[in-house]
Amino acid sequence: MGRGLQLGKIFGIPFRIDYSWFVIFLLITTSLSLFIFPDAYPDWGAAQYWIVGIATSLLFFASVVAHELAHSAVSIRSGIPVKSITLFIFGGVAHIAREVTHPASELKMAAAGPLCSIALCGLFSGLWWVSRDFSVHLSALAWYLAIINGMLAVFNMIPGFPLDGGRVLRSILWMITSNYRRATRIATMTGYGTSYLFILGGIAIFFFFGLLNGLWLVFIGFFLNSAARSSYRQSMVRDALKGFVARDVMTKGLPSIPRNLTIKELVQSQLLISSSPCFLVADGERLEGVLTLHQIKELPREDWDITTVGQAMTPVEKLKAVKPSDDVISMLERMEEGTLNLVTVVEEGRMLGLILRENVIQFAYRLQELRT
Repeated sequence: MGRGLQLGKIFGIPFRIDYSWFVIFLLITTSLSLFIFPDAYPDWGAAQYWIVGIATSLLFFASVVAHELAHSAVSIRSGIPVKSITLFIFGGVAHIAREVTHPASELKMAAAGPLCSIALCGLFSGLWWVSRDFSVHLSALAWYLAIINGMLAVFNMIPGFPLDGGRVLRSILWMITSNYRRATRIATMTGYGTSYLFILGGIAIFFFFGLLNGLWLVFIGFFLNSAARSSYRQSMVRDALKGFVARDVMTKGLPSIPRNLTIKELVQSQLLISSSPCFLVADGERLEGVLTLHQIKELPREDWDITTVGQAMTPVEKLKAVKPSDDVISMLERMEEGTLNLVTVVEEGRMLGLILRENVIQFAYRLQELRT
């Protein structure tokens, strides 16, 4: 979900809309305006269907933002910063800077969103009850918002990791077993099972009843399966890195290159025969910056012969430093928080090495392979 529009901040939290959100917004608006409202209120005019339909869709997504803000509020109270909130095709997600370290905190955080949706369901139900005698348009809007928020709460409480219900399940299992790895594995297996049920159920609905809603369930099932797999990998990376410090994962003995070398010259002379993930850019004995393989890949090939190493590098003054004894998990969380791919390891003003985020992840994967 790297694509999208930055819309500002809500209570200091950056708020984004992924481009996929426009797809579901269009689907919900057209469904309400062309089918649901015309069937329920045949005496309305076309403009009324669209006005109420658009208003309902916008308020539904405002409800999704409220759902994510509830997660965020509990996260911040637990001392975990929230990087951003993003709306996308399946609703919304609050990006937290690091994972929770206690099952009770995860339980509170996971339950906050569905509880907010239930509260909104009750709020819109009350608005429907009050408005039904004086405004049919307001009551129609409120009624469908009550239904949608109720469905949102129920869907999120499905015990499929990484949905809220799956995280609630993991927190409870974590409390019972005192084993984060085991709790995560069970919750993930439940998530896989839930995704397969969605896929099989959707296929059955489509082929036996001829309903296109079945394809939507299949789509959701594949999304849940992918999300469960990704969340499990992230959790296992965190678990594998317990007890390691920056000194254990840093890269030492990096090759040094001059700043006036072009990228094309670097590729032809060193990159093809070097296994180093990055290079130190130096002017004589003075370190000026760092150039990574990732930065080289991001440059268009047609610019390689006119772009120098000094132009493509990250200047040394922009590099963030960590201590050799810093905990790797905390360091990764800080890198995630600051969207950093690289940090230097410094002790008493002397650089001992570099740490690339992708190398740490590969290190964690190798540890997991050795343990299984």
